Amino acid sequence: MSEQSHVNSLFLNEDAAKRLHTDSRVQRIRQAVHRRAARAKKRMHSITAESAKSFFRRNAFVLFTIVAVLLGIILAFSLRPYQLTYRQIKYFSFPGELLMRMLQMLVLPLIVSSLITGMASLDSRVSGKMGMRAIIYYMVTTIIAVFIGIFMVIIIHPGKGSKDNLHREGRIEQVQTTDAFMDLVRNMFPPNLVEACFKQYSTRVFTRTILHSSNVTAGVTTTQIPVPENFTIIPIPGSANGVNALGLVVFSMCFGLMIGSMKQRGRALREFFNCLNEAIMRLVAIIIWYAPVGIMFLIAGKILEMDDLAVMGGQLGMYTLTVIVGLLIHALCILPLLYFIVTHRNPWLFIAGLLQALITALGTSSSSATLPITFRCLEENNGVDRRITRFVLPVGATINMDGTALYEALAAIFIAQVNNYELDFGQIITISITATAASIGAAGIPQAGLVTMVIVLTSVGLPTEDITLIIAVDWFLDRLRTTTNVLGDSLGAGIVEHLSRHELDLTNVLYPLFSLETAVPPIKLCQNPVNFITF
Repeated sequence: MSEQSHVNSLFLNEDAAKRLHTDSRVQRIRQAVHRRAARAKKRMHSITAESAKSFFRRNAFVLFTIVAVLLGIILAFSLRPYQLTYRQIKYFSFPGELLMRMLQMLVLPLIVSSLITGMASLDSRVSGKMGMRAIIYYMVTTIIAVFIGIFMVIIIHPGKGSKDNLHREGRIEQVQTTDAFMDLVRNMFPPNLVEACFKQYSTRVFTRTILHSSNVTAGVTTTQIPVPENFTIIPIPGSANGVNALGLVVFSMCFGLMIGSMKQRGRALREFFNCLNEAIMRLVAIIIWYAPVGIMFLIAGKILEMDDLAVMGGQLGMYTLTVIVGLLIHALCILPLLYFIVTHRNPWLFIAGLLQALITALGTSSSSATLPITFRCLEENNGVDRRITRFVLPVGATINMDGTALYEALAAIFIAQVNNYELDFGQIITISITATAASIGAAGIPQAGLVTMVIVLTSVGLPTEDITLIIAVDWFLDRLRTTTNVLGDSLGAGIVEHLSRHELDLTNVLYPLFSLETAVPPIKLCQNPVNFITF
């Protein structure tokens, strides 16, 4: 009996200890909430007219850009009842076109100068380690994005129904999968660097018809009538307008490494490209003041170009919602979680410093055009080492397309669903691999995902002409996936910097002349992430 009571007392003591531990945890949480509430109340009471003015001055760019986006949407819906002609819409969106042209004007010299100075300031072993970390990050996040897209489209199943109810827009050029991947490798090694500044290699197909003669006798006359025998598709060399960013990135990285290996003899070239990069960033500081105006007219013009906003509803509306949810999961859950796991820092403070770049990506729909602003926000607001940004950002803007990979995998399975095609496990794996590889070849230009999606559809035998079913909403989804791409590149720069702290410090000690941190700091442009959320 005494043994039983002793056992019962042990269990009672254990239960009491558990309750006490739980109560103490609840009490600690309650105290933390009270402390935060008290600090917030104290900050609210300490707000003065001067502190409010200081807050608005520090965050003027972000606030102006947010207001510009809202004004653009309101302006577009106010003008839609007037049914403007295509020419009138082009006149209306002209200020936005000017912003795109100004930003794209700076992209080419910025990519070349930043990569050359970034690679020249690093030891070859250090740059190799950093490059490996960046590539691993790009591959991991892209594969995760692809599987999120596949999971979302299989769970929600937005393609149920008939494709006859969907509206088709535009025309898609046929592309062979093997030709597309070979073009990707060809563009890495441009034969003419000057031509690479405005053209890319692109294989064209030529259909040749082989005829044979057939003799037909009528009276005394014998006539030879050509009869088609078969068709032969012949690939021929061609080109497409646009900067060959991949080729310039490969050349700039190799050229920068060679300058770095030349030590003192390469110092003149290193200083030249460093000065060029600084001059480009000062131009960005001037152009950025025009960004809110340009973004407002860009968004308003795109909404006015829509023939019928009703296409956003129904079956295509479910597809749009599926893409949006997938992008939000990747951008707001997966990427911040990876950043927190690796760096043990608050990802939301880091993202707050990127707001100007993210809103610009939303407005311009081009990760390359957003690149100058992304540089400024990362270096000024988040304090990322300039050697990291100059190496990681140009490469990321060229090959790291998380949003595009997610979108291509999801859209391919959606097209299979509207055609009532049952995809087996092997075909889904093929889509995931092809979407990952195709996203690398998607240049950072508007709607490049539509072109590379032809590769994904061809890999599993889906009809490529059905891409026209989703063109109606691509202008909107392209902006969201571009924003996701820019966020992924920026968080990747923060992760690579954290993992490369030791190598960067060692480079500062061994090669003090190579350090970019001794350069004159650029003019402050974007908001401070800490000041953005506190007065």
